[in-house]
Amino acid sequence: MNYFSSNFKLGILGGGQLGKMLLNDTRKFDIYTCVLDASNEAPCKIASNEFHIGNLMDYDAVYNFGKQVDVLTIEIENVNVDALEALEKEGVEVYPSSKTLRTIQNKATQKLFYVDNEIPTASFSRFAYTSEIQDAIDHGGLSFPFVWKCAQFGYDGTGVKIVRSVSDLEELPNVECIAESLIPFKNELAVIVARNKAGETKTFPVVEMEFHPEANQVEYVICPARIPDDIAQKAERVALKTSEAFNHVGLLAVEMFQTEDDNILINEVAPRPHNSGHQTIEASFTSQFEQHLRAILNLPLGRTASKVGGVMVNLVGEEGHTGNVIYENIDNIMTMEGVTPHIYGKKQTRPFRKMGHVTIVNEDLNEARRIAEEVKKTIKVISG
Repeated sequence: MNYFSSNFKLGILGGGQLGKMLLNDTRKFDIYTCVLDASNEAPCKIASNEFHIGNLMDYDAVYNFGKQVDVLTIEIENVNVDALEALEKEGVEVYPSSKTLRTIQNKATQKLFYVDNEIPTASFSRFAYTSEIQDAIDHGGLSFPFVWKCAQFGYDGTGVKIVRSVSDLEELPNVECIAESLIPFKNELAVIVARNKAGETKTFPVVEMEFHPEANQVEYVICPARIPDDIAQKAERVALKTSEAFNHVGLLAVEMFQTEDDNILINEVAPRPHNSGHQTIEASFTSQFEQHLRAILNLPLGRTASKVGGVMVNLVGEEGHTGNVIYENIDNIMTMEGVTPHIYGKKQTRPFRKMGHVTIVNEDLNEARRIAEEVKKTIKVISG
């Protein structure tokens, strides 16, 4: 099939920043794109060929949109899977598949998938409702501390809480959830695996993620991870095994823990471009977004090696600020060497909302990390 400067249509479910960055590469290749999102102010609106308004969880909205395109992909997991399954049966190519998404959308189902496929992960208990956890504690089946995760619709740090006492449980919604062992770990790592329909597979270098302690969001992504080669190889093997188990097409971002005794445990996955791969735009031979397009269109995969060390800093809304966004001191960070800001196009900020990111590239990774710290201290996402 001819994808370039042709009648071919690529559909994207979700119009957020990931879709916006994906559209940079569809425009580079002159691939016609259609985007579906619920917001008329979604970042993707300005760059897509067609922009459609619709609820991603609504069967009819997703089904009717999907009937208009040749290949359908996502930039967010919370979409109507029944509609995707119907579209697949009618010949629309959907990547990731409805089967993969159905497994990943529910954290309990996702964890059971790892157990069934002998993929190492933290031990856990599954509960239909949070209220059932108290009984498990009372009868000795569960002890503090543990990590509570809602089974569905958690995103960007929401739906996750470390539970250290009964009082912590009182704040949680009464929903389907899992209680996961709190694992002492040295590092949080991620590997992005790309796989096309022909089965060609490539991995991006292992990255190290540093999280904000309050928001449970990634603050820094460091590539390559500052870990020994044997640990990096172990992480890559776990990521490839996970990819093989899902038999996915496209990108699969595999988030992992490096434990105190250097085991690798899978945390969760995302079958799409991911926050842990944003630095690839400046630092890699092939960005994760171009690679996703290559994979879902069954084109040869690009080179995944890094050209230079890269650190990504997330730009999130400052606490105490809600309203029209202002990027304070952005001109100051642009004087720093190797610094590239990416602004997502969201007009309204609120505390911890992802508003953009900054990539720092440098031959010396430690210097890149130092500059990243300076960037973080300098730029402020406020309202005004």
